[in-house]
Amino acid sequence: MMEPGLGIAQHIRQVLLFFVFLEGSLVFSETWRYSVAEEMETGFTIANIIKDMGVGDLAARRARVIFDVHQPYLRLELETGNLLLNEKLDREALCASSEPCILHFQVLLENPLQFFQAELLVEDINDHTPTFLEKLLILNISEGATPGTSFQMDTAQDLDIGVNGIQNYTISPNPYFYIKLKDSGKGIKYPELILDRSLDREKEPSFSLILTATDGGSLPRSGTALIEIVVLDVNDNAPEFERTLYEVQVPETSSVDSLVIKVSATDLDSGINGEISYSFSHISRDVRKTFEIHPISGEVHLKALLDFEIIQSYTINVQAADGGGLSGKSTIIIQVTDVNDNPPEIVITSLMSPIPENSLSEIVVTVFSLRDQDSGENGRMMCSIQDKLPFLLKPTFKNFYTLVTERPLDRESRAEYNITISVSDMGTPRLTTQHAITVQVSDVNDNAPAFTQSSYTLSVRENNSPALHIGTIRATDSDSGSNAHITYSLLPPQDPQLDLDSLISINADNGQLFALRTLDYEALQNFEFLVAATDQGTPALSSQALVRVLVLDDNDNAPFVL
Repeated sequence: MMEPGLGIAQHIRQVLLFFVFLEGSLVFSETWRYSVAEEMETGFTIANIIKDMGVGDLAARRARVIFDVHQPYLRLELETGNLLLNEKLDREALCASSEPCILHFQVLLENPLQFFQAELLVEDINDHTPTFLEKLLILNISEGATPGTSFQMDTAQDLDIGVNGIQNYTISPNPYFYIKLKDSGKGIKYPELILDRSLDREKEPSFSLILTATDGGSLPRSGTALIEIVVLDVNDNAPEFERTLYEVQVPETSSVDSLVIKVSATDLDSGINGEISYSFSHISRDVRKTFEIHPISGEVHLKALLDFEIIQSYTINVQAADGGGLSGKSTIIIQVTDVNDNPPEIVITSLMSPIPENSLSEIVVTVFSLRDQDSGENGRMMCSIQDKLPFLLKPTFKNFYTLVTERPLDRESRAEYNITISVSDMGTPRLTTQHAITVQVSDVNDNAPAFTQSSYTLSVRENNSPALHIGTIRATDSDSGSNAHITYSLLPPQDPQLDLDSLISINADNGQLFALRTLDYEALQNFEFLVAATDQGTPALSSQALVRVLVLDDNDNAPFVL
């Protein structure tokens, strides 16, 4: 256990046993284990994953740290590979009395996809003082009590665990009592006050003792409570419960003030010595804030809502005390039953959009994880997307899934997909959560321009004016952006005698054709040439069309005699 002030985070390495390739991603079976003392300052360095896990270029690989509970307890420096505390950790707030206090997380590398399992052990420091919930304990003891009689004392509460928890109880010096430590069976020690010498009410009707609880930290902390001993007349029958153990199951959806169970005890004495009062004894803070017992009827009621996902069972020590100071003991075990009251959760880790068309199949579109806080069938989940989409859901690691392309996409057929991820648990009734994502398909220059006609025939009457617009050709491209921007141009004529550049010009943007000079039917009746339509993609694609120009005759020559 790391003591306060130590600035070094201990970490434990395991030997890498094997690794497997799972659904296109590398998932290592090795678990990297690290530890840090609670309350260390934000920014404290836990480890370096470049040295430990043998990975590099974290920024390019889009590395990140993901905790199972989706809380950013650590942050990753992409430049150095250092894992740093993102906040002060309070072991008691994270794990209460559970030991060890382990936070599970993964180091995710997206490019290519890899998972590294890791866990962080949060070590306890002695930062809490033992505290008695009741500062004044009044104990009524019959003067007829025989030496060796034991009296249960309320335990002190200490949120620390292990050696930092409560280790010993002592009592102030006195001639009548001493303290004996008892084990509850779960490693929790509680004090019993043992009568060492007979009491005499006529000589000393009452007196006070100080009960001290001490923990085992390197600098021990302690708390005290005052015990008022009231000596009573003889009472020779202690209350007895009808059962030494009560067991009951309570649904977590039970309402506040609902009846949990009723306990009952009897006492053969009469009068005040036979009047029974019920109470809880040496109970935990969770029991005290969740349950209450009626002192006369013995009915146990809820005073706070239950939550199976936080606490599954409670053990309550109950005592029945008569008016003469004698008591009987029993135990109530309350099992909290799970109800399907938590819908599944979907957490999107990464999303790739847009996706280039014609990409290979099984391109990772998104990485996401699922969680359901319920247990059993209530926590078992099924994940799906709509039918007839070119995508597949694939489980990867733990509750992580990837959404991948099933085949290459075609932007000209569909440029956008709205995908709904649905997760249902197996409880009754089933609870469902949906998350919608939009995936766009980006264009690739995979379509050449296409002319509206394979060939064009244009007519122009001779003696035309120069720069006359004689017609327009047109091509289309089903791509988008620059991949669909078309430029028109004249191709060199196949007839080397044809001076095409002096006859025709074309507008590169709209395909309009112009006669550059006046044509003479008697000199040139027709001519033809090729026009190219080229897009601006990379690489550029083009197509050709044939244009035939017919020169029409005018009556511009008078007859003459040979």
